[in-house]
Amino acid sequence: MGAPLATVAAFNAVLFTVRGQMESLVRSEPGVPLTINQQFFCGAGAGLAVSFLACPTELVKCRLQAQSALADSSLTGGAPKYGGPMDVAKQVLRSEGGARGLFKGMVPTLAREVPGNAAMFGVYEAFKRGSLMMAGGIAGAAFWASVYPTDVVKSALQVDDYNNPKYKGSIDAFKKILKVEGVKGLYKGFGPAMGRSIPANAACFLHMR
Repeated sequence: MGAPLATVAAFNAVLFTVRGQMESLVRSEPGVPLTINQQFFCGAGAGLAVSFLACPTELVKCRLQAQSALADSSLTGGAPKYGGPMDVAKQVLRSEGGARGLFKGMVPTLAREVPGNAAMFGVYEAFKRGSLMMAGGIAGAAFWASVYPTDVVKSALQVDDYNNPKYKGSIDAFKKILKVEGVKGLYKGFGPAMGRSIPANAACFLHMR
């Protein structure tokens, strides 16, 4: 649990720190509340920054999750490819193009984080006059509702075989998932994601305020 919690803490630290800096840049005078449009802008900027942390850490997470799922469904007990998070990073750096390999899936990560955080912070600003927890929960729901298919595409690319790739890129992955699995395929795991996001963001925004 330590590593995932540390990752979430780092993710939120970058997100809210950059958002705070963006607020200072766009605020006309100290203490003046930002408009909803300005919050959208600040959220987009924070999403851009956090993408550079999210992409490599989620690549590692997705590889380990895929390995675990394969082991659970396999009747033959073979040695796992990865020994843990650091081993994933080492193998990717060694065999998949160096540092560039850790940023596989960066395009859909940006397509998720930039508009997703714009929506999240804009929606939070619109609803925060009432309950902060409720506003945070609605904001978290707005994030995933606005960008979820990009997360599916990102994950598909990040677990794709480096030497024998199934997808040529983000657009190709989107088209193939849509063709084979339909719209439903682009929303795999949507319910659980929303179920995690709403209470997590309700607590997060309450704490940050």
